[in-house]
Amino acid sequence: MTSVFQRALGTNFGRLHPQLQRRFGVDGDTDVGCVGTGIMDRVWRGPAFIAPFLRLGTLRHILFPETGVGIPFTIENYAYADSYRRPTLTFVRTFQVSTHCRRRFDATMVYSPQRQVLVDYLGTHQHLAVDLHLGVDATGALTIRSGAQRFRGGVPCPAALTGQAHLREWYDDRHGRFGIEVRVSNPLVGPLFGYSGSFTVQYVRSDRAPVPAAVRPLRENPRD
Repeated sequence: MTSVFQRALGTNFGRLHPQLQRRFGVDGDTDVGCVGTGIMDRVWRGPAFIAPFLRLGTLRHILFPETGVGIPFTIENYAYADSYRRPTLTFVRTFQVSTHCRRRFDATMVYSPQRQVLVDYLGTHQHLAVDLHLGVDATGALTIRSGAQRFRGGVPCPAALTGQAHLREWYDDRHGRFGIEVRVSNPLVGPLFGYSGSFTVQYVRSDRAPVPAAVRPLRENPRD
């Protein structure tokens, strides 16, 4: 299989830093997975009144209300074909927000050849589908901007309820680490949630281990 990021970026994939090309080139053939571990220098959220809404997100592993600095972090990217035979890449992020509390932020990404866009399904039950617009900046970093959002069944999500995400991921040659910065905002409320930090990765070869069941969604959305 060709990786979903390589499909979505097309010729721009070759402009990514070589380390990012390998990381986002995971396709299930040579490497079935890429597992990153590191530290989030900062995890933040917006005004206090949005905390209850973020807490609701914990029920489906989408968002969470906790904040902090120096938070241990893992990200699990595994490639497989889902039950609809679509090439899929997991994005399962785990934050150790306190000694006794871990929060997960789950997503699975599928490329839609009909619409030529990468679709991000959020949460354990893929209740929300988000179109992603990818780019590569002058430094070879990956940039992602979220676009149209739909509830399960294809119902458009009202703009007032959306979270507009901006992500930048790069590779630091000096320190041999990946860097990431994510910011989610709402057109009415303003900044909602975000994090920034760095991590290293290990690749899981396809002949060494299967895709863990724990990173797959509990229910798949047939629409892309």
